Amino acid sequence: MAILKIARMGHPILATPAAPVPDPTAPEIRRLVNDMVETMIDANGAGLAAPQVHVPLRIVVFQAPGERSADPGLGEETFDHTAPLTVLINPEIAVMDQAIEGGWEGCLSVPGLRGWVERPAHIRYRGLGLDGKLIERTARGFHARVVQHECDHLEGRLYPGRMTDLSRLVFESEIRHFMAPA
Repeated sequence: MAILKIARMGHPILATPAAPVPDPTAPEIRRLVNDMVETMIDANGAGLAAPQVHVPLRIVVFQAPGERSADPGLGEETFDHTAPLTVLINPEIAVMDQAIEGGWEGCLSVPGLRGWVERPAHIRYRGLGLDGKLIERTARGFHARVVQHECDHLEGRLYPGRMTDLSRLVFESEIRHFMAPA
């Protein structure tokens, strides 16, 4: 396995829609996914999409482990913080409820910044695993946010493009100014 170089905002691969994976069970896809997981963990990320490691394919990996609890200081969602390490190939998302939830997002391709992004709070997602079998789940809170964030990368979109108020795009070191006093 290897730690892969992460593309940063401004690189053309992050603005280009990714291509479908014809065979999720191919050995080269398994190698790529293993490297993506290692890279995500090394970078302390909650998710990673193949375009972020310079591969224009529709693959995402993510996790929302219970020990990565919501940080009230960052305004993160407190509901549904548990999703196992998941590989989704050729994913699709359906919005289950039109209710929108805002939260602070960061991105390995936009290092050092956080932005307030509003997204649907309840989704259903589906895609194929490395074995070619269907994975289908519903998600809320952080789980839903991370899936939508990673799938946006497959469409050539970064979270700043989802923001409605760019005055809430801030350096991580300054986010404390946006928090309500305790």
